Amino acid sequence: MVKPTINALFLSSLGAEHLPYGYILVAVVAIVASYFYNRGIKRYSLKTLTISTLVVFSLSFLLLSLLMNQGFLNDWVLYVYYLSVALFAVLVTSQFWIIANMVFNAREAKRLFGFIGAGAIAGGIFGGYLTTLLASSFGNKYVILSAAILILFCIPIIQAVWKIRILKLNRYIISQRKLPQRSTESTPLRVILSSKHLTFLAAIVGVGVIMAKLVDFQFSDFANKAIPDSDELASFFGFWFSTFNVIALLIQLFLTNRLLAWLGVTSNLLILPLGIAVGCLVFLTIPELWVLIIIKGMDGSLKQSVNKAGIELSILPIPLNIKNEAKSFIDVVVDSIATGFAGIMLILVVRRLELDTIYITVIILFFLFIWILLIYKLREAYFDSFRRNIQNSIKTDDTVKEKNSDKKTQSAISVLTQGSEAEILVLLSRLEEVRLKTFEPYILKLLDHPSMKIKAAVIKQLYYYKKGTAVNKIRELVSVEDDAVVYNAIEYLLHHTYLDDDSIFKAYLDHPVDYISQAALLSLAKESARNPKLASRFGLNNLIERKIRELSQNDNDLRKEEIAELLLAISYVGEPKYFSFISAHFNNKDPYVINHAIKAAGITLDESFIAPLINFLAEDEFRTEAKRSLQNYGVEIARTILKMDLAESLKPKVKQYVPQVIESFNNKEAYKVIMRLLKSKDVIIRMEAAKSLKVLKNNGLQVKIDQRQLTRIIIKESTFYKETIHAIALLKANMSAPNEIDADNNDALTDLFIAREHLHNMLMVQLEQSLESIFKLLSLKYDNVDIETAYFGLKSELYETKINAVEFLDNLLNARLKMNVLPLIEYHIVDNTEEGISSYEIPSLSEKRIFTKLLKNRGARIKIAVLRIIEYSQNRSYEKVVKSLLKHKNPKVSRAAGFAYQSLQN
Repeated sequence: MVKPTINALFLSSLGAEHLPYGYILVAVVAIVASYFYNRGIKRYSLKTLTISTLVVFSLSFLLLSLLMNQGFLNDWVLYVYYLSVALFAVLVTSQFWIIANMVFNAREAKRLFGFIGAGAIAGGIFGGYLTTLLASSFGNKYVILSAAILILFCIPIIQAVWKIRILKLNRYIISQRKLPQRSTESTPLRVILSSKHLTFLAAIVGVGVIMAKLVDFQFSDFANKAIPDSDELASFFGFWFSTFNVIALLIQLFLTNRLLAWLGVTSNLLILPLGIAVGCLVFLTIPELWVLIIIKGMDGSLKQSVNKAGIELSILPIPLNIKNEAKSFIDVVVDSIATGFAGIMLILVVRRLELDTIYITVIILFFLFIWILLIYKLREAYFDSFRRNIQNSIKTDDTVKEKNSDKKTQSAISVLTQGSEAEILVLLSRLEEVRLKTFEPYILKLLDHPSMKIKAAVIKQLYYYKKGTAVNKIRELVSVEDDAVVYNAIEYLLHHTYLDDDSIFKAYLDHPVDYISQAALLSLAKESARNPKLASRFGLNNLIERKIRELSQNDNDLRKEEIAELLLAISYVGEPKYFSFISAHFNNKDPYVINHAIKAAGITLDESFIAPLINFLAEDEFRTEAKRSLQNYGVEIARTILKMDLAESLKPKVKQYVPQVIESFNNKEAYKVIMRLLKSKDVIIRMEAAKSLKVLKNNGLQVKIDQRQLTRIIIKESTFYKETIHAIALLKANMSAPNEIDADNNDALTDLFIAREHLHNMLMVQLEQSLESIFKLLSLKYDNVDIETAYFGLKSELYETKINAVEFLDNLLNARLKMNVLPLIEYHIVDNTEEGISSYEIPSLSEKRIFTKLLKNRGARIKIAVLRIIEYSQNRSYEKVVKSLLKHKNPKVSRAAGFAYQSLQN
């Protein structure tokens, strides 16, 4: 209301040629006002300052109304109120948006600022038309009086907002968001210059204001020349300003949010300068008022809708402890200085050069070009600010401290001569495949070390030195009472000396000492795999059978090492008739023997051992050996794994290690199998398969990942995530504790409650696993560092960091992935913290529909948990779906279905 009135009075009394001086004075007054305002920020709260500002401007406009009523309007008064209206427009608006930033986080703001901004536009529409009505009927003085009264109505609204939202969340905001009640020590200018983000944003605002003032001058000058009467001019301005606001309202309600979602925050800022640029090119061809109305219309409508939302959202990543002063400085000082700069340019162009105002269009086009460049610079700075905020707020959970040790790092030689058993073994493992003459004498001396483990390790190390090194000493070690040393010594004599193999076997196969003969038997079996003639020459099969008979007759007399070596010997022989001996020792009481049975099974490469070996992945003490054995089979084991996954017969603890086994092959076939595992019904397998796919990529596997297929897999995983959220929400709603008053039915209600709680807990775990899968897959499409930053931001304890992570992803992902992934993640964050407003609403789905989906699309454990709920609920509508699971391939699922079906029948 006040802007068109003051503009009309100013232009009618002083003319358009005085506008540039007004612009310059606005800059000077804004700088002075900013100084006192910043001092006020240091002493008072934002609420106090905002209310005080409204009171001061209301009284100011009330005084103006009285002056107009008395007819006391001179040039000085017009200048004062022209300046006060300009200051009012930027200062109060800035205060409003700072409060909005305090109330809403980045995600809420992106959805709600468009609607909130529509309120401002609607007020502009109403005020503009009211100005036209009041000015034409009663005069401008009543317009100003009405505005003074309406400003006071804002005070109770602010009080209500503070009470409803800010005070209610005050404790949370202070602890989590660190809401500023006092300013920073640095000056606002220094804060802005120290941040690329704020610098580019301030530059964009400044250039935008310069461009707007140039457009406004052209529009005002042409309009003033066409309409000399002040009341008619005020009516003209009121009509068009209101019309521009109507257009802005339509854009705000129907386009702004869609454009923000489609283009993103910073790209959205390009719409206004590009639109004005087109209009300016038309005006250069057709210099008419109606073209300027269109240009001013684009400035008035897009600036208040699309551009305003973009500017306010652009500052969201800035920490709130500096946003208060920085934003006020940008909105008031930068805006006003830009206004003054525009005024100086207009004086030079219009007065000094005596150019026609049409040439201002060329200047506008120049600033539009700068504006567009700054927007591109802001885009990267905006993205970096979110990345930096997340990284700064992520707290490392690394609390493990290194133990203090006074022992200095020893050289390799001192370790070999004086080190402990563990130190020497570690060093020898590091020296593998290293042939350094310097170490040879020290390594040879270790053959006399009292530790049998060191002796065995040294024998392996000697393979990297000259053939036949220390042969006499190795011969002596054959007689040492240690199976590993003896076996390694015999292997060394066979493979790294010039001794005849036959003479070695003749000397040791029939040796009276069992650990020597057994080691020789294992070496013979291993050699026979490459040289079958050796097996027939020394009667290998007869020796094996004799040992097996001895074991069956003297079970308690044979040592575990002897059994282990026999198992390995059988595996090298490769006769299927002996394989039952290996499988029998899968159930041995001694883990040492079991590990050797697993190793032997992997050497045979017999398909019958694949399933048992996969099951051994579930047990910690056998997992390493089981992985090695499965790796021996190559990618051929994939068929068995995929069958077991389809039958849902993989043990829960096995699932996470299956993709790791496939990944170890590191070839194109492994990649194909991993891609198939990504389609598994089991979330653990999918999560681990996603990790394995990432490992294959990092290992440099020369295979091109199908990005379209990867996108489809991510969307499918997000569908799984969505269905899990739906199921969790339903269980939360239905998971009321059993009523203790109902004694007759209390046991059944308790069982049902426990079953629901069990399923709920399982789904919560799966939700986190599914989220991890999504991010592992996203890291294959986007920069791994960015995706990890977002993921750890979501896992942060700070709610604001979680929201920043979602907004960071919003700027990173393509439109299709954003649409499918982000609303779900945001809902889960808000639901868990019970803080904020989510854009995603849970659809109203029946329990039967959700449980049917779970039974169809989930693994065995979820199926069993759902069947248990159905069993206790005794809802006969599930009879058909339960009956279909009675013949499920997984016996546990079919058994649970049987219990549920029987309960429904009863």
